[in-house]
Parts: sequence; structure tokens; C-alpha cells
Amino acid sequence: MRVSQRAIFAVGCAVLLMPIAGTRASTLSITSKPSGATVEIDGLDVGKTPYIAKYPGGYFHKTHTVFGARLQHPLVARISKEGYSGQEVTLTDGPFIWRTFNGRSEGNYWLIKTEHFEVNLEPLAKSFTGRPKITDATSELPATNTPLPAEQIVDAANPAIVRVQGIRGWGTGFFITSTGLIATNKHVVENEPDLIAITSGNQRLPAHVVYTDPDKDIAIVKVDGSAFPHLALTNIGAVRKGETVIAIGNPDGGLRDTVTQGVVSAIGRKRALGSGTWIQTDAAINPGNSGGPLLDDRGNVIGINTLQAVRNRAGQEVQGLNFALSAQDLIHVLERFYPASMSGKTSPPGGNGEVDVQSDPPGAEIYVDGAFVGDTPSTLHLSAGAHEVEIKGANKKIWKRELDVLKDSQVTLHPTLHPQS
Repeated sequence: MRVSQRAIFAVGCAVLLMPIAGTRASTLSITSKPSGATVEIDGLDVGKTPYIAKYPGGYFHKTHTVFGARLQHPLVARISKEGYSGQEVTLTDGPFIWRTFNGRSEGNYWLIKTEHFEVNLEPLAKSFTGRPKITDATSELPATNTPLPAEQIVDAANPAIVRVQGIRGWGTGFFITSTGLIATNKHVVENEPDLIAITSGNQRLPAHVVYTDPDKDIAIVKVDGSAFPHLALTNIGAVRKGETVIAIGNPDGGLRDTVTQGVVSAIGRKRALGSGTWIQTDAAINPGNSGGPLLDDRGNVIGINTLQAVRNRAGQEVQGLNFALSAQDLIHVLERFYPASMSGKTSPPGGNGEVDVQSDPPGAEIYVDGAFVGDTPSTLHLSAGAHEVEIKGANKKIWKRELDVLKDSQVTLHPTLHPQS
């Protein structure tokens, strides 16, 4: 949840996009290097660069009477092209207060800054440098990989955690490479053309968005520099119900880098929350914590803190329902920009396949080759080859199947779990 710094009230009004009689039109142009980039204004796809549009002159220069055309809301453009990091550009200044000659207020207005905007898009290969750290999923923790004290986990993680500050609000993020890549939530950075990442040492670093996921609440932000401390990401297969977790973030009304502790309550997909695999926890996640890490008891990131449920579908207040998008979803994003092996180990020669696991009733536990990997429904990415899949529901017979996963295949399992006899 991003914290908003001010309340924004929408005023119902019709905005004229064509010149009004007696009002001289002006031309807005947006160009990019390279050209052919998609232009979205306030989320609406309006064309490609070079983009040219006519707007009333009053949108660029204050009109002299209350009858002139006035722009009554800000405009934000997003310029994007495949293979390049997208950029958001605030086209307007404001709000300004419109006052008549007798001093009476007639509401707010905005002005387009200039008639021409030039945007230079950075190749993704230039942004996605360094190497993320990915830990392996294992069914049993090695004896040498014992849980760490909470204070030790926090001390080690804090230097890698930042406050992601925008014009409209703020959230949290964390470094995932030594070269300045920061993971956070998409809703933290949406419509924020100017971002600053503030480190635990109070260093203020200009930041820009290099990637937002079209389906999941994931964004990656870049700052210039090197040798940044960064956190390791953990595969969903290493996450267990009941294990201790720590959330770190910057909640509204709280101090910097606030720490909360709890357990993993459940793992799985939930369409009402959005796409991805979700980790439910009772560790408090408050407004401003969005984008921060959910850490396991070895200090690895298992999720990105995203939202808190305060009421159920019946409107009743609830407690302890906090959700983090799994680090596995972030790992899948990074696999697009880095070699298949980000941990330095060779990937299985057969590749991977996607297995969508559901059950009737839902909420059953999924085990692959004896290891717990989540609750139904979930989407698993399994190495090519033979696997044993078990679905276990409370007071239900165990459902088992030998599954042969093929490279780049997509398989759906949807068993009906029968009561125990």
C-alpha cells in the first residue's frame, strides 16, 4: 500500500480537447529516441512517437476570462517501447487557483509545461546489470543453515532497504543487485515521474522506473551507482506454513524501517488479490510498507509486502490478514533479463514447464517430490522430467500422480479430493 501525501478529489466535468471558437489552438508534440514508442496519456493509448495533438491555447497559457478553455486535471504521459525501459513524464504544472477579477475562486487549473517533450529511452540491457542472488528451494534445511536471531536479520537487511519517495506518496523497496536495481510494488511508482530512493543511511538517490509488470504488482526501479548491499530471493518451494517471517518498511505514522514479525499463515493464489502467488502472514503490513521485503528466518526475501485486508466480503473487520506477493513472481520477471541461472549454477538441461494446480475443494496443500510448495490454486514452474505430485486436504484422501513435465509445456491438474473412508 502506497501512502498518499494529499487527498485528491475528482470533479465531474467535461474537458474539451478541441479548440473552442475564439480560442487559438496549440500543438503538443512528444518525440522519443528511438521513435515508434507507445504514448499513453492518463492510461489511455493515444498513439506512437512522434506524437502530435492539438489542444486549446488555454491549456498552455492561462486564459483571460472564465469562459476560456482551462485544463482542470494534471496530465501524465507514459512512453514505452519493447526492449527499452519505459518513462513517465508529467506534462503539466499545477494546480493553480483560478481567480476572477473580483478575487472569487473558480477552482483549480493546470498548464501544459511546453509544446514539445523529448524522451530518451534506455535499453533494458543497460539497466539490468549485476546479478541477483537466488537461493535454492529445498525440502529440508541444511543443519548449517540454522535460523538467525531477528535482530541479526534486521541488522543485515536494513542497508539494502530504501524508502521509495514520489510526488504523490511513498512506499518501500529493496536492492536486488549491487548495481542499483530496486524491487518494489507497481502501485508505489505508478504515475510518479520523479522518484527518489532514500537509503537507511539517509542518502537520497534519483531513481527511475525501468520495468513494470503488466499483470502483477511488481516494479523495478534503477539508481546510479555500484556496490549496493542487496538481498537474496528465495524460491517458493523453500517457504513453509508456520515459519517465522519479518516485514520491514516505512509505514505512515511510524518510524523509518519499522520491523514487524509473524508467521506464514498460507500460500497460494487468490484472484481477488490479483495475479501471482500470495503469501499470507500475520506480520503487520501497513500503508507505506508496500514494496518492502518479507524475510524468512535466514534473512532471504520470500515476498514483496503488498497489502492488508481490513474487512472481509461481509464488511466485517478482520485482523492478521496481510499479503505479500511471492519472491517467485519477481524471480520469473528477472529470468527475462538475466541468464537462466542467476544463482551461478547450471540450469537443468531439459528446461522447465508450467503446472497449474487446482483442487476441489481449494486450499489443499501441494507437495512435489516430497516437498511442500504451496496451497491450491497455485502455478508451479517445474524442471523437465518426472515428478511425484501429492495434493493433501484436511480429512481428505491424498491425491497422487506421477507427472512427466516437458520443456515449455503447460499442464493443469484439477483433482477432486474425496473424504477419507
